[in-house]
Amino acid sequence: QVQLVESGGGLVQPGGSLRLSCVASGSIFTVNRMGWYRQAPGKERELVATIVGGGSTNYADSVKGRFTISRDNAKNTAYLQMNSLKPEDTAVYYCNADLLRTSDPVWYDYWGRGTQVTVSS
Repeated sequence: QVQLVESGGGLVQPGGSLRLSCVASGSIFTVNRMGWYRQAPGKERELVATIVGGGSTNYADSVKGRFTISRDNAKNTAYLQMNSLKPEDTAVYYCNADLLRTSDPVWYDYWGRGTQVTVSS
């Protein structure tokens, strides 16, 4: 059994900051790419940022310079530091991970249930 659990969402004023965490737990052999996606009401889910095991990162243009993705490989945990938040960042943020389970040599794609981020005054 493998699960991804996000935390750290909440209500913040424009210009504020939040830090999201995503913990992958269970029968995990190794985690490759981890990422954050978001979905606003009435919109499709979109990529926010990804990070691979070696540390290379990728960001959506809309968050470059404001958001930073990082990870702790020993803890199978990814973080998303969000600064200078804007109302348009309001969405449910989902964690995603590509990982190998201990039970079989197949890469699986897992999703968390999401955490709500609301940016409003």
